[in-house]
Amino acid sequence: MMRPFSVGAMLAATVLCAPALASTCFGNSGAGRIEGAVALPLAGANFGAYSELGLKLGRTYVHAQVRDVVLGAYSTLSRSTPDVQYVYGETGLRTGGPMPPHRTHENGTSVDFMVPVRGQDGRPAQLPRKAQNHYGYDLEFDSAGQLGDLRIDFAAIAAHLAQLDLEARRHGFGIARVILAPEYIPKVLATPAGQNIKSLPFMKTRPWVRHDEHYHVDFAVKCAR
Repeated sequence: MMRPFSVGAMLAATVLCAPALASTCFGNSGAGRIEGAVALPLAGANFGAYSELGLKLGRTYVHAQVRDVVLGAYSTLSRSTPDVQYVYGETGLRTGGPMPPHRTHENGTSVDFMVPVRGQDGRPAQLPRKAQNHYGYDLEFDSAGQLGDLRIDFAAIAAHLAQLDLEARRHGFGIARVILAPEYIPKVLATPAGQNIKSLPFMKTRPWVRHDEHYHVDFAVKCAR
């Protein structure tokens, strides 16, 4: 498990204030590479990495503009939904290329986000993340989004996706694809913020791996071929 989010707030603030670095992506998320990638910070006021080990192994690198979008969205959400603690998952390697077991994540434009959850009392809870469950990637939620005493916070997912979309458009690009378990998409769209993301390109077919414990976002950054 990672350290509490609050200890990384100063680090995140430093990154948010830092000037954007130049990154160049090549190819696409399924066959590509990147130059000038930057790593996401370990934690911030309302977010954290899925694993300190993953960060140390260099599995959280992204295009600099994607970094700015992700952190900008978290910053806004810290004010609009301050009770929710978000967790991001794997993104990509420093120079891109294959990153098993993922089929994509090759050019710095892909980000996995772990599902936010709430407990029986309705309050935000921590998603179990340890080596035994591959830091959250091996959890299995049912078709209703339940796992033991935890339930997926579909409203928080919708709010997050809506803010990512707004932030990406502000940076001159949008979202190319969202992958989430198909049975969860109507639940996300049925929330208040879901009205703002009905036009997002959700993958309608069942993905090669059931995306129940995380949702995958490909950003439409313009890349060289």
